[in-house]
Amino acid sequence: MGTKQDVRERARRLDERLAHYIPPRDVWNPADESLYKPVDLYQVRPDEAQDMQLKAIKYTFTHHYNYNSFYHQYCEIRNVRPDDIKTIDDLDTIPLIPDTTFKEYPSGKNFAYWLANVYTGRLPTIVIKGSNPTFDDVINAFNAAGLVVTYSSGTSGHHTVIPRDQKTFKAAQYAFAKLRANMIDPNADHALQLFPKPTRTNLFTGKISSFIDDVYTDVHYAVDIEITTELAQQAMSGSRGLKGKGPSNTQSGMLQKIVDNSIQWIERYGKTEESIILIGPPFILLLVMDTLEKAGKSFDFGERGEIGTGGGWKIYENRRIPHAEFRRRVQDVLGIPETRCLDSYAMVEGNGWMVQCPEGHYLHVPNTFYKPLVLGDDLVPTGYGEWGRFAFLDAMAQSYPGFIISGDRVRLLEHCPVCDRPGPVLEPEVQRAKGEEVRGCAEELRRVLARDLAE
Repeated sequence: MGTKQDVRERARRLDERLAHYIPPRDVWNPADESLYKPVDLYQVRPDEAQDMQLKAIKYTFTHHYNYNSFYHQYCEIRNVRPDDIKTIDDLDTIPLIPDTTFKEYPSGKNFAYWLANVYTGRLPTIVIKGSNPTFDDVINAFNAAGLVVTYSSGTSGHHTVIPRDQKTFKAAQYAFAKLRANMIDPNADHALQLFPKPTRTNLFTGKISSFIDDVYTDVHYAVDIEITTELAQQAMSGSRGLKGKGPSNTQSGMLQKIVDNSIQWIERYGKTEESIILIGPPFILLLVMDTLEKAGKSFDFGERGEIGTGGGWKIYENRRIPHAEFRRRVQDVLGIPETRCLDSYAMVEGNGWMVQCPEGHYLHVPNTFYKPLVLGDDLVPTGYGEWGRFAFLDAMAQSYPGFIISGDRVRLLEHCPVCDRPGPVLEPEVQRAKGEEVRGCAEELRRVLARDLAE
């Protein structure tokens, strides 16, 4: 939202704040260029975007083909090689990995070997203490060596684990910051972060947000507790989780403290003229608004307020809140207009963030470096306007193969029906696909990984 000059100015400010996230221009490869060169990633002409996308994704595909043993073997089984990728349509032939691949790992030290197998390139020296290390022990050992291994839990409680090197991790952070800045000015005086504090967890939703301290001058963390894998698993699975049938007593106390801290923060800046942004998962923000409504409290932040949501729209096991209803609640309780309440869609497996436009709240795809695909039941890409399983080719994933079939169901449109930004969009209401496993390619990949681990 804003003129081209406005977007250029806030992109300049952002690049100053995040200068250490950007590699030196003289060492940029085609993937780097596709992210760092455009001023506005959502306003690149379609022909230019496709040219950048082809070069970027082919570069990254070649990198994984040459330096990742299991993915090389997988491509050989599929009979696809880098020389086969000549046109934009050829990108559809790049072998995709089911997202379940990153959940199917052994325990103990074998988990470390699995991580090494998934990783592309040469690992630094990893020192794991003890003969029977825990999940957290292994991840912490990799991170102590300079990597950024993060995880995310689904409703099963089984973690999705992704190993990033520092370059890939910083690219993911910069991409998110830039894509939001392309949509709305990230210049609030104060930020309330409702995702876990980055230094207290290896959860992706917490770790990835550490860039916020560089974007905003004053950041307050409402979730300043250690989030271990055990706590994350309890919160996401079974009948006692935050996303199960209701929180346990311990979790209820933790949530209440987060809500109370958030309300105190909101009340403090409601008495000033300073600008604010609240960043967090919808279910916590909804609890904050519920509590405020019950107390008969409301605010009028107006244009000096902003909401940034992410992480999914499930509240409890059988309850989702529609995006439009959530935005209405924000307007009623906090007085922040719908144009300043934007959701982002991403996942731990990828580095391409889709941010809603203020005009219509469609999720815009950064297609200079990230190619979205919608697959039919036969796992073949469908055309625009069709519902199907979401998949993507991610040129910024250079430490693991980011060519992935997700478990989400989406509809992809060729361009936004509301705003004038070129490029494809997803409809806002992303759903979960039926079934828990993508068969066929998943089985081939399991065989390759099993063979590599045995060698």
